[in-house]
Amino acid sequence: MYEEMLRRARQPLLIVVSGPSGVGKDTVLDRMKERGLPFHFVVTATSRAQRPNEVEGKDYYFVSREEFIQMIENDELFENALVYGEYKGIPKKQVDAALTSEKDVVMRVDVQGAETVREQSPEAILIFLATTNEKELVRRLKARRTETPEKLALRIDTSRQEMERVAGFDYYVVNRKDKLDETVDCILAIIRAEHARTQPKIVKL
Repeated sequence: MYEEMLRRARQPLLIVVSGPSGVGKDTVLDRMKERGLPFHFVVTATSRAQRPNEVEGKDYYFVSREEFIQMIENDELFENALVYGEYKGIPKKQVDAALTSEKDVVMRVDVQGAETVREQSPEAILIFLATTNEKELVRRLKARRTETPEKLALRIDTSRQEMERVAGFDYYVVNRKDKLDETVDCILAIIRAEHARTQPKIVKL
């Protein structure tokens, strides 16, 4: 029994970091990588255009809409969604390879994508990332300066709607301004606690 408990505690977990645009999902994951944490970070595929500061294969896999639709038809995606007029999704082969290597898998997805992951993999651990308040969220979105006023207004409205879906997640973490390491530490505490469960959520894909 003791050996079995230890074996189960070492099984990889599937951790989903989600939340509305502007809460800092990318920033949080980048800090986790900088700290050399022993996780497999899944890279999302997207049909949207690459931004000047983004790196192919690190931030996203950038593909055309036609290529993305082909990936859907070939059942190559763990989850996918149409977000703000562009496709986003997680390639299955990345998740499979990571779990086979016995590393915890961390993926960053939007709120709609997180709900899809929960349907596909009920044992996934869903973490909802948020800002201190709505005013701070709007400030961060405006600070990006990457969109037209119309698209910015759409993101703000969508973010408000997504905040109402937090009850579908396992954990709620506030990513406070200038407290990035505290946010990462909170996520690490969640992962450690999940590994210490008497009945860990072992991923079955």
